[in-house]
Amino acid sequence: MWHLYLLLNLASLSIPFLFSFHPKLNFYKLWKYFFPATFIMMAFFIPWDIIFTQNGIWGFNEKYLSGIKLANLPIEEWLFFICIPYACIFTICAFKNLLPKFSISEKTTQIIYFSIQTILIATLLYFYDRWYTAINFGYAIVLLALVFNYNREVLQVFFPVFLILLVPFFIVNGFLTGSWIHEEVVWYNNAENLGIRIGTVPIEDSVYALSMLLTIYVLMEKFKKRYSPKLQ
Repeated sequence: MWHLYLLLNLASLSIPFLFSFHPKLNFYKLWKYFFPATFIMMAFFIPWDIIFTQNGIWGFNEKYLSGIKLANLPIEEWLFFICIPYACIFTICAFKNLLPKFSISEKTTQIIYFSIQTILIATLLYFYDRWYTAINFGYAIVLLALVFNYNREVLQVFFPVFLILLVPFFIVNGFLTGSWIHEEVVWYNNAENLGIRIGTVPIEDSVYALSMLLTIYVLMEKFKKRYSPKLQ
């Protein structure tokens, strides 16, 4: 089963990649925005990952890995930060292109934003000594505040599609955290998180996914606004 993590990455990528060339989607035309945005996200998330792995906040089961490592991280973990965001951002852009009215009002966006921020801030203040919770929620709080104040319309599309993306997210992450296999691919030190799981998935992972994807999406939108006029 050494290939399981790799297969999950490739399976998540496969269909979105093939449909990237569909004439109604043309997601491949957004690669010039997606990949720079993804690499910027990785510039923060990869060091975070390396530090947490070195300190035993989470780790990886060698039984499900190829054994190839880069900077002490399995190569599968590096691919995770490309394959999963690709599939998710493709989905967001597909909704935006095919269902342009699939968005929420500014008022609803405000309600969701303030609700999320209230939960994150209250939890962070109480569990500030748990590293995964603290860093994860802290980053999300700052990111959401910046996007809400400077590019709010992004959230009107992002929030409803992210809610849909949570379904495949929990399926893939369920495999990684041991829902349907004998052992976890990725294990977590519960002393450094809330200890609350949905199935086998730590609740923090959903916030982690939100931050990772929103970072990429908002950067893509910024790059499109900055460079698209110059290309016309």
